[in-house]
Amino acid sequence: MKTRAECLEKYGSDYFIEKKIEAGELFKIGKGIYSDKKLVPEISMFTHKYPNAVVTMKSAFYVHGLTDVIPDKCDLATTRDAAKIKNERVKQYFIQNSFFNEGIETINYKGYETRIYNKERMLIELVRYKSKLPFDYYKEIILNYRKLLPGLDIQKIQDYALMSPKSSKVIEILKMEVF
Repeated sequence: MKTRAECLEKYGSDYFIEKKIEAGELFKIGKGIYSDKKLVPEISMFTHKYPNAVVTMKSAFYVHGLTDVIPDKCDLATTRDAAKIKNERVKQYFIQNSFFNEGIETINYKGYETRIYNKERMLIELVRYKSKLPFDYYKEIILNYRKLLPGLDIQKIQDYALMSPKSSKVIEILKMEVF
């Protein structure tokens, strides 16, 4: 994937970008985003378009295979001082700056580099947003986490829980429902 600026640098002008599109060598997949492939996962396109954002919540649960429910919007986390993302296909979560960078990893999602929170961090997010999620959806993901528990880094989960806002509530829910 390339931004318009990267395409201008490579091809020289908008005219030559249009010629590449007409020839089928380049595809416009979003506003200001181009790819040499016709189909690009929407999540990857948004993480390329918003490089400081991180995939979170329903989008991350889906990418990590914790649910088969396809999210209707791409959930992206940004710092609290970040600009509002003006796109109806994106749901933005503003995270405290001190907690934002915890658990970010870059994965290869369907052939594209994608910044996403790891599974351990997403367990904390699941618990933090428990009351805002549909009960059946929450239960499905909790059950899948219980199956994954032996392969997760318990120390990371505990560290993230201690760093998270409302940490005592998060730890209490983790003890009752996961461990």
